[in-house]
Amino acid sequence: MESVQITDSGAAARRARFGSLPERIRQEDMVEEKVAAPSDPARYAHDPEGSWRSFSCLAVDLGL
Repeated sequence: MESVQITDSGAAARRARFGSLPERIRQEDMVEEKVAAPSDPARYAHDPEGSWRSFSCLAVDLGL
């Protein structure tokens, strides 16, 4: 009978600590909406004079 009381007190302690689930978080509280920046066409435009800067070549880097 003694072990039943120990188990019951342990169960009561667990129930006091973990007895309920945490409060639900609403979808509106988890989502943040931002306005997107407009697309900049100049950012993706082809620049033939500056296109060499976007490629790496070991021979050019070594000056060969």
